Formats: sequence, C-alpha cells, structure tokens
Amino acid sequence: MRLRIVDAFTDRPFAGNPAAVLLLEDGFPSEVWLQQVAAEVNLSETAFAHPLPPGGDADWALRWFTPAAEVDMCGHATLATAHVLATSGLATGLIRFTARCGILTAQAATDGTITLDFPTSALTRIEPAAQVRGALGAEIASVHDTSEHVGDLLVELADERTVRELTPDLAALRGYARRGIIVTAPAENPSRGYDFVSRGFFPALGIDEDPVTGSAHTALAPFWAARLGRTELVGLQGGARQGHVTVRLRGDRTLLTGNAVTVLDGELLARP
Repeated sequence: MRLRIVDAFTDRPFAGNPAAVLLLEDGFPSEVWLQQVAAEVNLSETAFAHPLPPGGDADWALRWFTPAAEVDMCGHATLATAHVLATSGLATGLIRFTARCGILTAQAATDGTITLDFPTSALTRIEPAAQVRGALGAEIASVHDTSEHVGDLLVELADERTVRELTPDLAALRGYARRGIIVTAPAENPSRGYDFVSRGFFPALGIDEDPVTGSAHTALAPFWAARLGRTELVGLQGGARQGHVTVRLRGDRTLLTGNAVTVLDGELLARP
C-alpha cells in the first residue's frame, strides 16, 4: 500500500504540519491495525481514506488517528488527503468526505491552494481552571470552550511574544480533560502577512505540540473575526515549525485555505 507524507499549510517542504496519507481500496481495516499504523508513523495525524460508490453524499470516507487515539476532526490531514487525491489524478474539482464530524469538502484551485469547508466552532467563555493557569505559567486574557468536534480550550494571551515564548508544563496538561489547548494572540505587526498567532498543545493525544492545527482555526476564525471586525483573516501557527492558514468565516461554516507539499512517497509493507 502506498503511503505518502505531506506537509500541510505550507508551500515548501519541512514546514507546516506533516500528515501521513494512506488510500485504501475498499473499506477500513480493523481499528487496531489503523492505530498501529498511526503509532508507527508517529506523526500528529495519519489519514486513512477509501472511495465510496457514486451517487451518495460523499466521494471518500475519511478517518484520522494520532499516535494514541482516533479524533473527530482534523484539518491538516484532510488538506493533505485532498492534495494527494488531486495530484494523483484520483479526484478533480470538489472532493466530498464523510467523517465522524459529518460531511467535509475540499476544493483544489489552479494556484495549488486547497480550501476546506468545515463547521464553525461555537465558543463559550469560561473561567480558566487553576490547572490551566499553572500549566501555562502566563497571564491569561480570556478562555473559551469550543464545540464538541473540536474539543479544545482556546486561551487568549497578552501578545504575540508571550505565545511564541510559551513553555507549558506538558505533564500537567496531559491529565486535563480536553483534546488540547490552543493559545493565541493578535499579530504584533500585521504587515508581515498574518493577523493572529497561535500554538496548539495536545499531550493527552500523544502530541506535545501540533505545528498547524486546521480544526482549531474553526474556533480561531470566529474569535478573531469578532475582535478584528473582518471575516477573512490569516493565522500563523507554530513554534519552531510554522504554517499559514487563511480563514473565511461564513456563518456556521469556516473556509480554511492553504498549500501542501508531498515530501515522501513510499510503500507500507505491513498489511492488515
């Protein structure tokens, strides 16, 4: 079986967020095998997809696994899957996926970008727990809970420098009952081409830091649209490894646009 590693939300290799993509011929093998492959690849996400019969609501069935668990929604691995389908000639135009979070679509443009159509996350402002305050060790401006498919805490920090220099206590976050923690702040200088910054930490899923979390931008989009007064924004996410996500808020849907680059194309010999 052909296994590809794709750097998502970047236009150059070794940046953005790497995802593994495995296209299957017919149905999903056992969950145990899928999880073993994801653990072996050991990237933040491995995407598994197989084609569906024509005439339905979706063209491909899609699942995502971290090295430790299956997740309900993943942006960068969906973008990576769409990139593989488009560049290999297996799909053209609008690509429809069915996943645990519902129907998702991807549209490849002639300039090489891919736009994902995801549900917008609802935000509920809450008081930060002492465990989160202690783990982050930074002054918190606000905390919002996100919808069930995202399942993160969105934590607003004072400024871009605080986000960039943050060194959270990952062991403390590992026991926190959320998918992950997204920290964010406005861009210090928007003339650099982005409007806000973020970083994502997911130790409970076996991912200390996820470089560019597409699904988190379904919460970042409404959060920053309300503060900046615009529905089209660019986010920069990551610490040492970074990527850009263009977001367009469309009510209950959020469009996520980015590039992708295939960096490895090989064969998985361990069959289910």
